[in-house]
Amino acid sequence: MNMRSLKVKDQILRAANEIFQAKGLHGSRMQEIADLAEVNKSLIHYYFKNKQTLYEMVFNNVFYIVAPQIDDIINDESTIEDKIRRFSSNYFAFKQKHPHLSNFVIHELNENGDFFDSLKTHPKFPNIEKFKIQVEREIRAGILIPINPEQLFIHILSLNIFPCMAEPFIRGLTNSDPNTYKSILKTRKTEVADFIINSIKRK
Repeated sequence: MNMRSLKVKDQILRAANEIFQAKGLHGSRMQEIADLAEVNKSLIHYYFKNKQTLYEMVFNNVFYIVAPQIDDIINDESTIEDKIRRFSSNYFAFKQKHPHLSNFVIHELNENGDFFDSLKTHPKFPNIEKFKIQVEREIRAGILIPINPEQLFIHILSLNIFPCMAEPFIRGLTNSDPNTYKSILKTRKTEVADFIINSIKRK
């Protein structure tokens, strides 16, 4: 592929990334992507065959920005407490850098379950088996109170992710303007970690 073709393909991918993140697979039109990329729609079909093919390439690129970071944290050699603190800190830092990515990934996984199954074969797809074993080991060592490891992992995910996904709803309930809510999220990375750790550590 020559340099011009690579440039055009990159333009299409960047435009598709922006449109798909804003509207999802079913809400996006190829003509919108073509207009944003400033190319003829037929060029998109030439490089990517159809919308599904283009979407899968974009989604794979996005998913494998998010997934390896989760996998690296839960499978490193640190303690459960350190994992929880790193996850919270890294998630909110990631959210600031990529404000729409995690919402896009979660929404699209819910909408396209069959496609999600194909992602699970990737070597960096998060695997919580080591995490579960470590939780059980720390329970036996008297570090943690008895807790289901899978429930703990769900707590970590949901308590970090939900406030970002449900921002309009929570802002309405708390009567917070955008700047106030940013301050709430900034402190939450330590608040949520402290909350989880204090609830599972043996006193």
